[in-house]
Parts: sequence; C-alpha cells; structure tokens
Amino acid sequence: MEEAKMKRSRGVIERFREFLPPCNAIISLGEGNTPLIFAPKLSARVGHDCEVFIKNEGVNPTGSFKDRGMTVAVSRAIDRGGRALICASTGNTSASAAAYAARAGIQCAVVLPAGKIASGKLVQAFAHGARIVAIDGNFDDALRIVRQLGEQKEFVIVNSINPDRIAGQKTAAFEIIDDLGNAPDFHLLPVGNAGNITAYWAGYQEYKSQGRSAKLPAVIGFQAAGAAPIFHDKIVAKPETIASAIRIGNPASWKEARAALDESKGDVDVVTDQEILAAQSWLACNEGIFVEPASAAPIAGLFKWSRKIPQGRQIVCTVTGHGLKDPDVIQNRIGNLEPVPPKIDNVRRAIGF
Repeated sequence: MEEAKMKRSRGVIERFREFLPPCNAIISLGEGNTPLIFAPKLSARVGHDCEVFIKNEGVNPTGSFKDRGMTVAVSRAIDRGGRALICASTGNTSASAAAYAARAGIQCAVVLPAGKIASGKLVQAFAHGARIVAIDGNFDDALRIVRQLGEQKEFVIVNSINPDRIAGQKTAAFEIIDDLGNAPDFHLLPVGNAGNITAYWAGYQEYKSQGRSAKLPAVIGFQAAGAAPIFHDKIVAKPETIASAIRIGNPASWKEARAALDESKGDVDVVTDQEILAAQSWLACNEGIFVEPASAAPIAGLFKWSRKIPQGRQIVCTVTGHGLKDPDVIQNRIGNLEPVPPKIDNVRRAIGF
C-alpha cells in the first residue's frame, strides 16, 4: 500500500535516487516532473527555424524550483537528526523550506529583508508555520546572519550553500534530457544567488557522462540590471530590481556559476526591469504561461539574444516561479474595476469586441 502511494506522488528522490546523495527518510511533496512546454509563438519570434521550450518550474508544489533541492536537503537533515531548519530568503526559499519543514514535522526559521519580499511568498511561509524574522538590511545581510547561526549547530541551513540543495536542483536537467532525448543547444536561466546555474550544469554533465546525452548546452544567465554582480564582476552593495527573487548583490554560488558559464561556453548578460515586465506580459498573453518577474528574465534575455543564436537550434528557458508568487506589480496595474449596470448591452460595450 505504501509503495503504491509513493508511486502516485513520486518525487525527485524516488525518480533519480541513483544520482543523489543517500536518503533514508524521504520528505517529499511530489516535486519535479514539471512540464517542458514547446512555445510556438516564442519560437516564431526567435525565428530561423529555432525551437524554444519552457521548463515550467512554477508548477512544483510550492510554486517554484526550490522544492527540488529542498526535498533532498530536508530528507538528509532528518537522517542526521536535524530538528530545525533555517534560511535566508528573497521569498521562494522561505516558502519551500516552511512547507517541507511542516511535512517533516520540524521547525523552520526564516530571516528575510524587511519590505523586500513578494506578498505571495511571505504568505506561504506564514501559512506553513515558519518563525519569520525581518531585518533592516538586504538578502546578503540575511544570509550572513544565517551562516553565523548555522555555525552554532542548532539549525540546518537550507539555502543553496547546502550542497544537498544543488544535488536536488540538478534533476531538472535530467528531466529535460529525458524529454528531448538530448541536451538542448542553449539553456537560459535567471540568475540570483546563482545556485540554479551551478545545479543545471552539474546535471547536464552527469547525464552526459552516463551516456544519456550526446552533448552539453551553452548556459546563459540573465541578471537584472540593478542587481548584476556577476555581469559587472563586483559586489552590488544595494541591489535594486522589481524582480525580487533575483535582488541579490553577492551570490553565494558566484564562483561555481562563473565556472559553469565558462565551461559551457555560455555567458551572462543583463536585462532591465522594463524588459523583464514586458517579457512577463508577453509570455502570459502569447503562450499562456504566467511567471513571476524574476522568471521572465531569461525570456527578456532571449528577445535580446535572438539574433545571436544560429539557425535551427533548440533552446530551453527555465522559468523558476509561478506568477502568483509575486503579484504585486500586476495588482497595481489592475486598479479599480468600475461596475456597469447588469444588462447585456452594457457588458458587450464594456468588453469592446
């Protein structure tokens, strides 16, 4: 009976156990197995016979890619007798850590920058019972404090500085190869703390070494113009961008991500907030995929890079979080809807087509 239940909700540990650190306890919410969606309109916009696919990580249990790494990190923490998790967060990590801690029956503490977290993500952390501390500082300040608390051995840190997180996140690359039959030619990602680029590159390399892919992709990361430390090769003391998930000035996985970009013969570039919001709107209105602003960074980057991509290439863009995670910008655009009298002619006129 238990085996049948596990098969119905099989997460990344069950599916990719041979490629992951050993886990006796499995704390899972059925994460992974997210859709790789062919995007015909996006492909047409890029042109020259390219195929573009969207790896939609926003359909993970808590609405973001963080769940892939969290299931491994929390399972390993339980195996080691961990009784509490701690993380610094721009939002998605806190939501995921709180949910998996609740699933495991342990406590979770979150340190976050006051006023810098999207409402959808903060609501999730509260809902799952996390103990939340807001500091007068940015994400980098929060992570520094979490590192110090982690040294006291009272907590298990579940940020991407925990290698178990990276191990879980690499499974997205496995899924892409399984779906396409090979690695794509290009893989585009948003870059915040830079753990995801590190993880994807590790996954692609591992599958290729096992003969499951004949090639490796060029990995291209996109940072917001106001929070682009890797692009400028210097720490950004006060990062600013509408894309809260990548509002990070000193990425924890900077060195590893830089190596992945170089080894893959990829690159890093920047996109403006205006380009990010335009790409978010375009993707929702043309492909039916609603993502948070940070996730629109690689879409904006693809618009910018389309002329640089050779004929007939396969391109994958990872969108990391659902649009409802960070709805504030769109809510501000909605404004107040003026009611009309409840008659068909009034409604037809209001519709306008």
